[in-house]
Amino acid sequence: MKCRQTTVRILMADDDEDDCMLTRDALAESRLTNELHIVKDGEELMDYLYRRGQYAQAHTSPRPGLILLDLNMPRKDGREALKEIKSDPHLRQIPIVVLTTSKAEEDIDNTYNLGANSFIIKPATFTALVEVMKNLGKYWFEIVQLPLL
Repeated sequence: MKCRQTTVRILMADDDEDDCMLTRDALAESRLTNELHIVKDGEELMDYLYRRGQYAQAHTSPRPGLILLDLNMPRKDGREALKEIKSDPHLRQIPIVVLTTSKAEEDIDNTYNLGANSFIIKPATFTALVEVMKNLGKYWFEIVQLPLL
């Protein structure tokens, strides 16, 4: 039987440790109690989602209710990971919010064409990041009805 998550798990794919730490702090500051799991690149993201390698056990890789995806990462970038996730019938329902420094129209167009649910340019200040996390939390965890697990 499928059920709804009471707390939506967030999986963040980003190779910048500072951005990951700031996002974790911004989530806490915005009073979102969501679990945040972090992977460093697209390869690790796919290992997590497919439960391979260090993520083989279900308790180390619970299914996320939302993915925050950076575009520019080593090994497999966010565009490649996005394309792979959205082409897999078992993963495509997971909402993906692109959270990146890119402002390129081409990146915006391409990520939406690949199935991204939102595109957010990383804010320049921590205060602005907290505001983004508050809004993201309100929209994805209060307003939107997410698919069953």
